[in-house]
Amino acid sequence: YRARRPFRWRVFYLDKQIPAKNRNFAPCLSAGNMYLALDIGNTRVKAGIFEGGRLVRQAKWTGHAFMELPDWLEGQTVQAAIVSSVAADNPETPDWLREKTEVLELGSKTPLPFRNTYATPETLGNDRVAAVAGAQARFPGRSCLIVDCGTCIKYELLTADGVFLGGNIAPGLRMRIQAMHVFTARLPEVEMIMPASPVGASTTTALQNGALRGAVLEINGFADLFRERLPGQLLVLSGGDARFLMPLLSQQEIVLEEHLILYGLHAILLYNLEQRLRK
Repeated sequence: YRARRPFRWRVFYLDKQIPAKNRNFAPCLSAGNMYLALDIGNTRVKAGIFEGGRLVRQAKWTGHAFMELPDWLEGQTVQAAIVSSVAADNPETPDWLREKTEVLELGSKTPLPFRNTYATPETLGNDRVAAVAGAQARFPGRSCLIVDCGTCIKYELLTADGVFLGGNIAPGLRMRIQAMHVFTARLPEVEMIMPASPVGASTTTALQNGALRGAVLEINGFADLFRERLPGQLLVLSGGDARFLMPLLSQQEIVLEEHLILYGLHAILLYNLEQRLRK
């Protein structure tokens, strides 16, 4: 696919004179340097442009973004890009993007800005990796329980000194609701509304309590369970259902970071550019 209208790209290499002061952050954060992060998920695609360490522009599409990217990027000067995909068809990065800038495709062998103790890193999803990197970049020096509330609810444990301990995966809210309808003969598919009472007085509210209140209790339960492993734990929520869940949780320290994965991809890109200069 070729861009219909040209846009400006410039390959950028980090200034070797700037020292790396923090493993969590690459040093290239001056106002004029811009980077592209592209997150291809199961149901949507998100893109973000970072300048000086800040997310200055973002967009999302329900289909693959490569058709829309040329117009969206028109007039932007991007030094490098990172592409991450967890989609089933795993679309290839188009040639036009590779010809215009450096592209890092996130994979199981990509160097990371945190220590990964996962036993099977080749099976660890890119979205989970980026969420951990995002929490480390946004909340440096904090122990974080990252809960990505998307198609699945994913739990990631990050220690204050930057060690990823692993995590868990559970069905997301809509998956819970749909599964009870699809895998039974007569149970209806209900709306995503939390009943006022924890005791279901109808089949509808019984299903809603089981799926939605059950997820809230699960998140609270895991947070309590992991607090011993993560002293001073900060609960970091992200994903499409995070806003729905956040006011229902009973944890002391909770933050919502809607663009956590984009921030993580940006941190991974800068870390790899920095590491290349050290060689």
